[in-house]
Amino acid sequence: METIRLTVGQAVVKFLKNQYVERDGVESKFFAGCLGIFGHGIVAGVGESLMENKDFRFIMTRNEQSSVHIATAYAKMKNRLGTFACISSIGPGATNMITGAACATINRLPVLLIPGDIFATRNVAPVLQQLESFSSQDISVNDCFKPVSKYWDRINRAEQLMTALPEMMRVLTSPSETGAVTLSLPQDVQTEAFDFPESLFKKRIWKIIRPRPDTSLLEEAVSLIKASKKPVIIAGGGVIYSEATEILKKLVEHTGIPVAETFAGKGSLPFNHPSNLGAVGATGTPGANEITAETDLVIGIGTRYSDFTTASKTAFQHPDVKFININITDFDTHKHAAIPLVSDAKVCLEELLSLLTDFKVADSYRTRIAGLNKVWDLQVSEFYKVSGNIPVHQVEVVGAVNNFAEPRDVVLCAAGSLPGDLHKLWRTIDPKGFHLEYGYSTMGYELAAGLGAKIACPDREIYVMIGDGNYLMMNSEIVTSIQEGIKYTIILLNNNGFASIGGLSQSIGSERFGTKYRYRDEETGLMTGEILPVDFSQNARSLGAYVIEAHDIDSLKKALAKAKEQTITTVITIETSLSKGVPGYAWWEVAISEVSEIDTVKKARTQYVENKKKQRYYL
Repeated sequence: METIRLTVGQAVVKFLKNQYVERDGVESKFFAGCLGIFGHGIVAGVGESLMENKDFRFIMTRNEQSSVHIATAYAKMKNRLGTFACISSIGPGATNMITGAACATINRLPVLLIPGDIFATRNVAPVLQQLESFSSQDISVNDCFKPVSKYWDRINRAEQLMTALPEMMRVLTSPSETGAVTLSLPQDVQTEAFDFPESLFKKRIWKIIRPRPDTSLLEEAVSLIKASKKPVIIAGGGVIYSEATEILKKLVEHTGIPVAETFAGKGSLPFNHPSNLGAVGATGTPGANEITAETDLVIGIGTRYSDFTTASKTAFQHPDVKFININITDFDTHKHAAIPLVSDAKVCLEELLSLLTDFKVADSYRTRIAGLNKVWDLQVSEFYKVSGNIPVHQVEVVGAVNNFAEPRDVVLCAAGSLPGDLHKLWRTIDPKGFHLEYGYSTMGYELAAGLGAKIACPDREIYVMIGDGNYLMMNSEIVTSIQEGIKYTIILLNNNGFASIGGLSQSIGSERFGTKYRYRDEETGLMTGEILPVDFSQNARSLGAYVIEAHDIDSLKKALAKAKEQTITTVITIETSLSKGVPGYAWWEVAISEVSEIDTVKKARTQYVENKKKQRYYL
């Protein structure tokens, strides 16, 4: 057996460089490079190897959590067929990545995390940043990654890499198991040399298979569809990751079964397709929620049925509603006592179409769906109308950006009040044109993710829409975009506080307590004084961005045109009002105090109890 002598750090990088994936005959590199910040515990081992392997791109980020968000957004845009490795020092550098790891795993997106670790020899313990355990010498902060990782390993001996690295790749490239993978590398082990077999570093192509559904269960599902009167499809992210949008369109046009879209599934059908009901659930459109309340059969495709999708288990009200779940992950197929079709979405839809040649919904149902689609689009136009009020309304900003963007451009968002408005209003044409991280709804995701999305799709314009609360939480990757010469456009909406949680606070009777950016009033002790003098334009300029200040919708439109001409990351700032949002058309459960001295809370509790009566468990 031919061997090559390498350090553990060198072996890891050499292995990563030679990993490829193939789906439908198309081959591509799996790792686009490495993201991170050097510190003790990583700089002398993996860091040395990255310096040697300059053809394996290294991007210095400004926050380790941001590194993971960049990789996650890249993987999302690549339909899980590629990602980055993310490195960190031991201690706080490592634990900074935990939020990002949870975000990736919850959203079923592949990311490789390589945190440095304490000395395996233990001879100089406790080292700087080491968390000592009173019960074991075999614990470090890297053990915190275990619950948020789909695969976790610590390499204490060099030869352990030979089994750990292939297993790591198996999980990362598995559509059904993917998520964050953590490979913990003690700092001394990284620098130790070993005679590795050369075969470990040969080019390896991981085939991304498309499993077909069980034949008997498929026949059962077909019978259920043919017996249904008002079926509806809930399109989740799996439709897009599987590249099943075209076959979904064919199935829908043949059968007339309408489609409602989750956050991750938005773009499964073009917004103006007559069978598209739009957003579903707690942030859904009136038409989608009307139909899901009546449907006798839900066909979930690539969805995990979050509480936003099910409107906290109140969406499906038909007394005899049944479920068919098409999902690559067995765990998700069994939800709601469904017929579980464990399958790739694309091949399953192809088989369903071939078996439903003689099935069509009633003409009256198809006509009703098309009417709901048109009515909602007219309503969107009403929301997008410019009122002339200053500050402008958030929905007017969404409309201006939506109307300006090209079909292949991408709107990107994650948390706050914007996701709900975008879910309902954004007119999506291209399957990758809507990029929402709403599995974890991670504040701070957006500005890092914009960078990852642009690296994945350099030919698309990326429009990051973000509120002032999210911007203040993590804006440092603007510097990274300037450093790397990667340009995207940020529309920063300043409403002087947390609009989303403020609205939620108001809805549960807490009157927006603790959600506004104001000075503390000396007499009351509450944050009800003057608005804080935060200058977002100056802040963005100081990070190297090109900044345009808009004050109304006309100046915003001009700013968007000017931003498109720029070659560096551009930030457009505009102040928005907390009033006039898009109303909610369904319920989302947030528990409200059973007893309170506050009248508004008492009133909200009464409504909460009424809403809970509509909850159902589909067993």
